Amino acid sequence: MIIQLDKNLVYSTFSVENFEQLDSTTQLMAPSMVEYYLSDLATVTTSEESIYINKSNIQNTISLDEYSLYFDYDNKIYLEFIEKEDNYETDSLW
Repeated sequence: MIIQLDKNLVYSTFSVENFEQLDSTTQLMAPSMVEYYLSDLATVTTSEESIYINKSNIQNTISLDEYSLYFDYDNKIYLEFIEKEDNYETDSLW
């Protein structure tokens, strides 16, 4: 699922001025805090439906565990949720 985020809200949440600073700031933060902020930003977004982005229009990408942030040439920020399969089942001993 990909949603567009408000650029100013993202920058103010992480206390940065541009996308490059956002990349370095997220690398220094605890992963759980980054995920918390991103999930909070996703709930603030008014659009609930996933949108399509042209990957050739992407200028910069920040890849996190279950999230990816994209910055395109139109100065828009997109958030992608990456679904990971949880396999917590153990094999049988018999």
